[in-house]
Amino acid sequence: MSILDRLIHPTDHEAKLLQAVQRGDRAATERFYRLYVRYVTALCSRYITDDEDLKDLIQEIFIKLFTTIAHFDYRGEGSLKAWIGRIALNETISYIRQKRRIETVSLEVMPTEEEMPDEELPTEQVPTEVLYRFIRELPEGYRTVFNLFVIEGKSHKEIAQLLGIKVNTSTSQYYKAKALLAQKINDYITSNSI
Repeated sequence: MSILDRLIHPTDHEAKLLQAVQRGDRAATERFYRLYVRYVTALCSRYITDDEDLKDLIQEIFIKLFTTIAHFDYRGEGSLKAWIGRIALNETISYIRQKRRIETVSLEVMPTEEEMPDEELPTEQVPTEVLYRFIRELPEGYRTVFNLFVIEGKSHKEIAQLLGIKVNTSTSQYYKAKALLAQKINDYITSNSI
């Protein structure tokens, strides 16, 4: 067990680690990175599929975290991780807007109810890693809107503001993503049924 592990062992909560990082403790900074790099990577990889872009983005996020952490106001257990998540998401959306052009097509007329996939996708028969792969295989615009709407809980109005697109563009991208996922899921279930 290292000195740092003895100072900040698993029974202590994140406040002590945060205080050490804010004081400039290099070992604490390294531990902070090791503790949260997988979380940040998982969040970002929902949006960014290119490995080199993902590495660049994660580096930019940790630079932003370490340059702003001194101003972070700890508000209890979980607040640090929530702050990291907000920064990571904001930086990811910014990266997408700056580095890539999201190819989106706005539907002037929304799909009819018959054209929309069922409200709930039949995911119970599909392993989590397969669902994750299906989402990562979506075209970038579909994937970004789908993740923001389903996983982050953003409204289409919020998504439109974040991405600089129209509300109906966000809505159409979501429905197209959902239809494509429904097809992939149905194909998977059909090909893996007994």
